[in-house]
Amino acid sequence: MALGLTAPGPARNAEGKASERFATRAIYLDAIRSMARSGLVDIMLTSVSAAEILASEGLFADSPVTPAVRYNDTSDIWYPRGGRYGAEPSQPFRSARLPRVRQFVDLGLYSITFSNEITRDLATVEAYSAFRAEVSEQGMRHFLEVFNPTFDIGVPKPEMGQFIGDSIVSRLAGVVAAEQPVFLKIAYNGRRSMEELASYDPERLIVGILGGDKGTTRDTFELISQAERAGVRVALFGRKINLSQSPIDLVRLMRAVVARELRTDEAVRAYHGLLQDKGITPAVPLADDLEISDPILQAEC
Repeated sequence: MALGLTAPGPARNAEGKASERFATRAIYLDAIRSMARSGLVDIMLTSVSAAEILASEGLFADSPVTPAVRYNDTSDIWYPRGGRYGAEPSQPFRSARLPRVRQFVDLGLYSITFSNEITRDLATVEAYSAFRAEVSEQGMRHFLEVFNPTFDIGVPKPEMGQFIGDSIVSRLAGVVAAEQPVFLKIAYNGRRSMEELASYDPERLIVGILGGDKGTTRDTFELISQAERAGVRVALFGRKINLSQSPIDLVRLMRAVVARELRTDEAVRAYHGLLQDKGITPAVPLADDLEISDPILQAEC
């Protein structure tokens, strides 16, 4: 819903090499089917239109995965090629109509972005309040995604995690249990702020981590490892998984890292070994893929 035609990622040949063309929706849906049937994921988050297709086929009835959809598509996730929407404060918007969605799924994501600007943020939380009333009336559930803003909002980067944590707890303090999110989905802003939020009310405020940009394979394993040690209990890694050359192998190794069966560097080497076994030429050489490129992760290794 953010990236339009480019969302499925690049089309790949049998050797896993990416072409200049993007994969089609049919290929994208096949990737979702394969992952759902793998038994490696607990939740499959898609657009409403994709979930409708997959649910009508009986995919979720035949697999242990719980389907979820994106309930809203605020302006700050509009990323058409050449667009600049992400450079401006988020504007509330919802394409999904809940009575229609309820026919095939009862769980979804609602996202907000705080801008540290009272007029903008008031509109954001009022739209979220109206959504909570509607989703509760429909007997549906939601989880709450809170993005880091993509532009300067006057909060120093080292303090962004605290700003977001305080904002989440403050805005949910006046919400009854029936309207609370099932869990959160937020960016990793460092161990201190993540531990602070994850330990605040771990029975009712379950913290999940978003994957963000693709990065290196070491970034993927390091992020899930550091987040788990900080108290995070859910990982939602869309692009990191979808843009990998072997998504199912990547997720299997992510689980091994979370279970502390493999170190992050060992998982990278294992992943490259699996690519080699399948005749896939790694897009990134092993030495480079072992590097941690994310500054926040680098600082805490």
